[in-house]
Amino acid sequence: MTTFKAACLSGLLLSAATGAALADPPQGRLVDGVYHCEVYTLGQFIHLGDIIIEGDSYRGPYRFGPPPPPQKYELSPEGDLTWLGPLGGFTSGGNSIDLTQVTANSDAAASFDIIMREASGNFSATTCDKQ
Repeated sequence: MTTFKAACLSGLLLSAATGAALADPPQGRLVDGVYHCEVYTLGQFIHLGDIIIEGDSYRGPYRFGPPPPPQKYELSPEGDLTWLGPLGGFTSGGNSIDLTQVTANSDAAASFDIIMREASGNFSATTCDKQ
């Protein structure tokens, strides 16, 4: 009987330890990791670069070479993401960010959508998923 109790207690402790590793990020933060950003156009997905999220900072997007220096971001309780620095081609050449909305934010799934206003006035949407 004590072996059974010990096994049950051991299983509960293992479950608790595993659950702690899968905790959601703190309020106002994204899940840390590398987010792969793609746009769907002309019948295919095009990779626009990766964004690295670490705490309250981001680096990217980048495709080749070292990532750019870290910049800060802010995440509202409603899931609106504000980039406080440049965001590669999304904010260069007359392009600007219209909206970034978090679509999932847990260790199980993390992603956000970037709506960019192009220099021409058109809009395009990019999805970034944590790898």
